Amino acid sequence: MNILVIGSGGREHALCWKIKQSPLCDRLYCAPGNAGIADVAECIDLHHSDEPGIRTFCTENAIDLVVIGPEAPLVAGLADDLRDAGFRVFGPGRGAAQLEGSKGFMKDLCARAGVPTAGYRRCATSAEAQAFLATLTPPLVVKADGLAAGKGVFICKDHTDAEAACRELLEDRVLGVAGQELVLEEFLEGYEVSFFALSDGKTVIPFATAQDYKRAHDGDLGPNTGGMGAYSPAMLQQHGGKAVRAEDDPAFTALVMQAIIQPVVDTLADMGFPYQGVLYAGLMVGRTGPKLLEFNVRFGDPECQTLMRRLRSDIVPILVAVAEGTLRDVQAEWDSRPALTVVMASQGYPGAYKQPTLISHIPADTATVTTFHAGTTRDFRDGALLAVGGRVLNVTATGGTITAAQRDAYDIIQKISWPDGFCRSDIGKSVDA
Repeated sequence: MNILVIGSGGREHALCWKIKQSPLCDRLYCAPGNAGIADVAECIDLHHSDEPGIRTFCTENAIDLVVIGPEAPLVAGLADDLRDAGFRVFGPGRGAAQLEGSKGFMKDLCARAGVPTAGYRRCATSAEAQAFLATLTPPLVVKADGLAAGKGVFICKDHTDAEAACRELLEDRVLGVAGQELVLEEFLEGYEVSFFALSDGKTVIPFATAQDYKRAHDGDLGPNTGGMGAYSPAMLQQHGGKAVRAEDDPAFTALVMQAIIQPVVDTLADMGFPYQGVLYAGLMVGRTGPKLLEFNVRFGDPECQTLMRRLRSDIVPILVAVAEGTLRDVQAEWDSRPALTVVMASQGYPGAYKQPTLISHIPADTATVTTFHAGTTRDFRDGALLAVGGRVLNVTATGGTITAAQRDAYDIIQKISWPDGFCRSDIGKSVDA
C-alpha cells in the first residue's frame, strides 16, 4: 500500500514510525513532515490547507490510504474532499469534526445525547458572559469556542479572573476568531483521563487510555500548553485503595463507552455525520463517575506517542478498517508495559521563543526509547538539525513500570545537546505503576 500521513508534529512522527513497521506499507509519504519523519517517510512539501495539491498528489502517486493527523484540516473538511475523490481516509468529516472545532457545538450535542458533562452557557458578548458567571461558584472555566492549539481553556480562581479572561477573548481577541464566542462552564472536581476510541461510522470500539500534562512547568504550574508529557495507560484512583490501570478495569471502559462515546457517535450519525476516525474523550473522573471535559477528533499529541510505543498490532489494518467500515473485524493487541513521553520545548513556550535554534546531538534510539520530532527541520546548507517550533522533541520510553520508563526517558534527555530547550522534570513522578 501507498500511504500518506498529513501533518508535521510528534503525533505524525509516531504514526509514521508505526506505519513504517507494517509489511503492508510499500511507500510512505508525509506532508509536510519534519526532520525526524524524513528518516522513515518521504516528506512532501504540501501544507494541509492545500486540498487541491493533496488530491493531485494522491492521484499521481496511487495513494491507498490517507491518515490525517491534526485537527485543523479535519475541521476544514479535508477528509470529505478526499473521500469524495475516491480515496480511503482515516479521519472524520467536517460535520463530525465540529466536536473539536466548536466547543459550543460539542456541548449542545452532549446535551442532546444525554452525556454527563459540566453545566455550561454559550456567550458571544462580555455582558452575557458576566451575567452567567455571576450564577456560578468559583473556580470557573472559560473556553474559547474555536481551535486554539490547546491554549483556549482558562481555569479561573474567582470572578475577577474569569471576567478578565472573557474580555481578553471577546474584546481584545487574543486568540482571534477562535475566541469570538465562549463556552463558560462550572468547574469539575477529580482527575483527568484521556480515553481513545475508534469508530468506522457504525462500529465503535475502545482503543486505549493515557494521562497528559498540560501546564508548562513542574507541579502543574504555568500556562496551558498543547501538552508537555503523557503516560499510558491511565491510572484510576480507587477511593481508599491503590490506583489501578484503566485497562484493568473493564467496568470503567464499559461505562465510558455506554454513557459517553456511543451516544455521541449515534447522535452524530442521526445528524448525517458518520464518524470515521479516532475519538479522544478528555474525561474528569470524580466521585460520581466520569464526566466529559472535551472531545478531540484526532489522536492526542503527545498521548499518541505513548500509544504507538505500546501498540503491538500492525496499525495499518486498523487504520484501513476504520476507513472501510470493517472495524468489527479488528482487535488491537497492546504491550502490557506502560509508556511515557517527555516533551522538550523551546525556551519561552507557550509564549514567544527564539527560532531557529541548533540541536547538536540527540542519542540514537534504543530498544526502549524513541525520540519523536515535532518542530524540527534541517538547515539546507549544512544539514544541521534546527528547532523551529514551540514543542520540538518527544522522548518516549517503554518500561516495566512508569518509573522505569521515566528513568530511561530522562536519561536520554540528559544527553541531548540543545541549550535553548526545556522540559518538565516531573512527568510520571509519583505514579504508582
